[in-house]
Amino acid sequence: MGRKSYGSIGHLHGSRLGPGDHHIHEGQTKAMTEALPKRDWLVVQEKVDGSNVGACKLNGEIYPLVRAGWDARTSPREQHQMFARWVERNVSRFAVVLEEGQRICGEWLAQAHGTKYALPHEPFVAFDIFDANDERLTHARFNGAVAGAFATPHVFHGAAEAFPMTILPGLQSHHGALEPMEGVVYRWERGDRVLMLAKWVRPEKKDGCYLDCETTDGPVWNWKEAAS
Repeated sequence: MGRKSYGSIGHLHGSRLGPGDHHIHEGQTKAMTEALPKRDWLVVQEKVDGSNVGACKLNGEIYPLVRAGWDARTSPREQHQMFARWVERNVSRFAVVLEEGQRICGEWLAQAHGTKYALPHEPFVAFDIFDANDERLTHARFNGAVAGAFATPHVFHGAAEAFPMTILPGLQSHHGALEPMEGVVYRWERGDRVLMLAKWVRPEKKDGCYLDCETTDGPVWNWKEAAS
């Protein structure tokens, strides 16, 4: 890619911060959780917990990506090699969804990071498409492009009004989380533009507690590919 495939998302005030994380401006939090401007639209989705990956269409070819923008086939991590093979098996689906220069980004849930899942769907959950100018598509345009081709995050809220933070602790996972879901992502839009994204992570969340470096029994898998 020559750049990152996906950047960082700031946290709402009241969200648990991890190393290197940051809060958005307090006024932005209040707008999304208390009083959204009348001309705007807000979508609140479940935040699933895995590895950020994607796929891009360049010169008519589909390339699997890790978050840093590198080809997933060059990654030393088993979960990314699995994703690269999964993209190869499903290349026709990506080719239909993506226009030239676009990339689709999502979460690869094959390996447990900080949340275990009994997945009710395939391990790739798509949540964003960026166009050739690196602009994020609105939620409506994203849904129109994906059109059921891939699993997408459950939507708790989609309206021209704020979504109070008091509701967040009681929300339940729709993606098979075997423990409290990681959190939610707020998408603030105006017309055909995405103004910003922000996230809320539950206070007791422990990042990467199931990864290899945190366990003595090796990787914890939510999904394993069938033997060839």
